[in-house]
Amino acid sequence: MTTLDEMVDIFELLGDWDQRYAYLTELGEQLPVMSDADRTETNKVKGCMSQVWVSAHRNQADNNIYFSGDCDTSIIKGVLALLIQLTENMTSDEIKNLDIDEFFERLKLDENLSPNRHVGVYAIVDLMKQQVRVIEKNSCAA
Repeated sequence: MTTLDEMVDIFELLGDWDQRYAYLTELGEQLPVMSDADRTETNKVKGCMSQVWVSAHRNQADNNIYFSGDCDTSIIKGVLALLIQLTENMTSDEIKNLDIDEFFERLKLDENLSPNRHVGVYAIVDLMKQQVRVIEKNSCAA
């Protein structure tokens, strides 16, 4: 599990934005391959300039929600990887209450990503939260 505090520590060690960009690119490259079955229109992030997919799955063993994802641009794929790491082992409520502004500010992404990329990352998190609500709704209906 990687907490936001741990992510901040890593980013502070990296120093300048070039090193952070390289780290994000590396994280994106390490993101597990998303299954073709999850590359649906429902899982496609709207409002993002990049092609981004994110999919939520409930693990029956521990009842936690996990995400998979993919993106066609390295920097956003790296941010997506961070978001997936951050939400790993979070409860549904913690994911739904994720403060994306705090995420941006503490990692200094707000200073280094374009406004268009900000909109895209907000759209990714919005879809993640929406998927959690759908999983919860389906679990209650079952």
